[in-house]
Amino acid sequence: MSMLDKLKGLIKGHENTARKGVEKAGDMLDRKTGNKYKGQVDAAQKMLNEQIDRQDPSSGGSRPPTG
Repeated sequence: MSMLDKLKGLIKGHENTARKGVEKAGDMLDRKTGNKYKGQVDAAQKMLNEQIDRQDPSSGGSRPPTG
């Protein structure tokens, strides 16, 4: 089992908590850097939230195609 599979397993059922954690971590990074990397942090938060949405069918996110 890869590390990614383990992370997916940990997040499954806790998508909202994971999203909150992504937001908190990004906000903390912005504070620590004086918003110097705000654009990059926001892009990373968006990407992570999209990945979480792909794992959570109840959020309306689409799953990646298989095969």
